[in-house]
Amino acid sequence: MEKLLIIVLLGLIASCEEDITTPPLKQAQPLPIVHVNTNEVLVDSKEDKIPGTVSIDGGENFPSLPSTQMTIKGRGNSTWWQGGIWGKRPYQIKFEDKTEVLGIPEDKKWVLLAELSDPSFIRNKISRELANKSLFDYVPQIEYTELFINEIYAGLYVIGQKVEESSNRVNIGDEGYLVEIDTDADGRLDPDDVYFKTDNWRDNNVFNIKEPSLDQGSTEFDLIKDHINNFESALFSVDFKDPESGYRSFIDLPSFIDWYLINEISKNQDSQSYSSIYFNYIAGEKIKMGPIWDFDLAFGNVDYSNAKYPEGFWVKENPWFKRMFEDPYFDGLVKERFRYYFDNLDETLSKIDGFEKQLLQSQKRNFQLFPFLLNSNEYVWPIPEKFNTHNGYVEHLKSWIETRMNWLNTNL
Repeated sequence: MEKLLIIVLLGLIASCEEDITTPPLKQAQPLPIVHVNTNEVLVDSKEDKIPGTVSIDGGENFPSLPSTQMTIKGRGNSTWWQGGIWGKRPYQIKFEDKTEVLGIPEDKKWVLLAELSDPSFIRNKISRELANKSLFDYVPQIEYTELFINEIYAGLYVIGQKVEESSNRVNIGDEGYLVEIDTDADGRLDPDDVYFKTDNWRDNNVFNIKEPSLDQGSTEFDLIKDHINNFESALFSVDFKDPESGYRSFIDLPSFIDWYLINEISKNQDSQSYSSIYFNYIAGEKIKMGPIWDFDLAFGNVDYSNAKYPEGFWVKENPWFKRMFEDPYFDGLVKERFRYYFDNLDETLSKIDGFEKQLLQSQKRNFQLFPFLLNSNEYVWPIPEKFNTHNGYVEHLKSWIETRMNWLNTNL
C-alpha cells in the first residue's frame, strides 16, 4: 500500500506544470524547507523510531540547520489514520541533543503537523496568535515549512514545539505535573499511560498524567489525583462561590479565563470534553490551564457537531466551566476579558491575511500534490465545506470568525 501511495504521488508530481520534486528557488519561496532523510526507510508507525537526519534551509527569514542526527516516528490519532488514507501524515522528530529550530528555543522533540483537515493551514497559527495576547506562561510555537522526505516533496507542514515539561516549554520543574484530559475511547491511550478518573466528567474521560513519569498508585500519583478531586469537591459544593473555601482557592483564574475564551471563540471541537485539554500544577501553587493545543477542528471545521456553526456556546458546556459560570464573579470576569479579544478582532483578521500572503506559493504546491482538498466531490473528514481555492478557505475562515465574535459579543 505504501509503495502504491508513493507511485501515485510521484505521478501527481510529474504531471504538475511546476517542478516540485526539487526545492524551489529561495527568491520564490518565503518558507523554510525541511529535509528528512531516513535512507529510504518508510515512516509508517507511531511506535517504531526510524533513525536518520534532518537539515533545514531557512532561506532569508530563518536560521538554517545543517544535517543533524535524529529519529522520526508517526504521531497523532485522527490525524494519523487520516494521513494514512490520503498520504500526508504527521510526525515527531527527536534530536540526540537539544537543538534550536527556526529560531525557536532548543529542545529534543519537535512535531511536524500535516494540517490535512485544515486546507486553510491557518487555524493552529491564528489560535496561537490569540494565545500570545493572553496571560499564559507558555504558548507552543510553530512555523510553516515545506517538507521533503528522502528528497520527495511531502507538502506544506508546520513544525514546532511538542507539549511537554521543559525549561523552554511547560516549565514546571521536578515538582510539577502536566495533565491532559483525554478519552480512553478509540484506542487513544498507550499501554504505559498513567491516569485517573473523577466523578464529574464522562465515563470515558481520563486525566492522563503526561509529566512526570510515575507509577499508578504511587505517592506522587495520589498527590495529583487527590488534589484534583478536592478541587472538584469544592467546585461542585454548595459553597463553591466562596473565595476562601470554594473553587477559586484552587485555580489560577486568568489562565482559566483565557483558556476558556480562546477555545470558545474558536468553538474548538475537542475542548468541550474530549481531548487535548491540558492543565499544569505545582504542589503548593494553583492549577493553571494550558497550554492550548490542537485547533485543526476549530473555527467551524467539523461536520458532525454544532461546533460547525458560529452561533451557540460550546466550551461553556465543559463540566468545569459550566459550573463556574454559575458564579456571577466568574461570569463577570469572562465578559470583561472577552472585550479585550473583541477589540482586537481587526488585528486578528489582518493576521490571517498575512498568513495567506505568506503561503501564496507553498499552498499552490501543496494542492498540486493533494488536489482532492479542492475537489468538492471528494470527501475529506471532517471538512464541512469544500472550496476550489486556498483563498476560498481563508475567506470562509475570516467570515466565520467575524460572525462568531459578534455572536459572542451579544450573548456573553
